[in-house]
Amino acid sequence: MDNFKGRDVIEIGDFSKDELLFVLKMARKFDPTFTKSDRSNYTIAQGKIAATLFFEPSTRTQQSFSSAAQKIGMGLIGFNDPELTSIYKGESFADTIRIMMAYADVMIIRHPEAGSARKAAEIADIPVINAGDGPNSHPTQTLLDLYTILKVFGKLDNLKIAFVGDPLHYRVFHGQFSALSKFSGNKFYGISPKGLEMPQEFRNEDYEDVVIDMKDLDKTLEKIQPDIVSVGRIPKEYIKGDATKYDFELNLETVKKLPKSSIIMHPLPRVNELDPKIDTDPRAVYFAQARNGLYIREALLALVLGRL
Repeated sequence: MDNFKGRDVIEIGDFSKDELLFVLKMARKFDPTFTKSDRSNYTIAQGKIAATLFFEPSTRTQQSFSSAAQKIGMGLIGFNDPELTSIYKGESFADTIRIMMAYADVMIIRHPEAGSARKAAEIADIPVINAGDGPNSHPTQTLLDLYTILKVFGKLDNLKIAFVGDPLHYRVFHGQFSALSKFSGNKFYGISPKGLEMPQEFRNEDYEDVVIDMKDLDKTLEKIQPDIVSVGRIPKEYIKGDATKYDFELNLETVKKLPKSSIIMHPLPRVNELDPKIDTDPRAVYFAQARNGLYIREALLALVLGRL
């Protein structure tokens, strides 16, 4: 598949099923689980520069992109605090993109405003990778989620997926649904308090709303028996009024009700929706999930640079 060189990575919906599978296959080349030879050998993209433009805070995404770039031999420039740049002096978003693209071969951008990554891609003449544009999209998160599921189950079809938290606002759930809907036989359940149901555009005949008092989460999961429990914090910044009424926790009692073969996913950071006591349960894969992001981002960087 030779259509990745120079390509922007903006939204997961821009990828076909075959393209998704191709990226996941390429990620295996960097994953020590699957290869004895170390492809992270600092030479694949030697001489190339990655610009990381983080207009809002990030830990996992920024650090894994930085690590991935260096592991394949790239140099790094960029910022994680716009107040330390000319933006603070009034420089426009467009001018910042034009300046940074002059110094780099690929641009990785995170911004609180929906649509900002696509806007950057329209300006830049180098590949742009969306590292999260507000509530809109986070395609590399979705790809690492798919990779995690594939590593555990050996497939991406005929699975039951429960989205627990806030399907209305949470871009992680939107991305997972959009990608996994491309595979056959998957059944989706949006488990949430009333008022936080999945937006209409993400619904199809395989999606079901399960509106509950989150105190009944144990019983609900026991009834559904999902293969994947995808948990996310409820973004209280989007909720008017008393957001604490939506608080919930996946705990040891909840986990007891899940199938032994199931997995618990979370993009992190967590607040209070995951009890740390379940971290040692083999079904809790969220730290492995974060580590898988490194392999996905190594592969994507190499692909858009035409080095893989």
